[in-house]
Amino acid sequence: MAKAGATKSGGAIDAMSYETALAELESIVARMEGGQLALEDSLAAYQRGAELLKFCQSRLTDAQQKIRVLDADVLKPFSQSE
Repeated sequence: MAKAGATKSGGAIDAMSYETALAELESIVARMEGGQLALEDSLAAYQRGAELLKFCQSRLTDAQQKIRVLDADVLKPFSQSE
């Protein structure tokens, strides 16, 4: 029914970059906060947003793990004097 209009891009999440997924998530949040979506569209947007959030969190966790490996699992504090 109205599901097709629930998301802006609606593509496969696994094929997205982090930045693309985050931009779509931000768009969904803005549209939902606008309060103009029909119930079915709101439900579809919420579901898509939850999937995008899970994907973004996973990508950030992966990036943190890679940083730990690159730093030999010793995260160094940032110092502005260096």
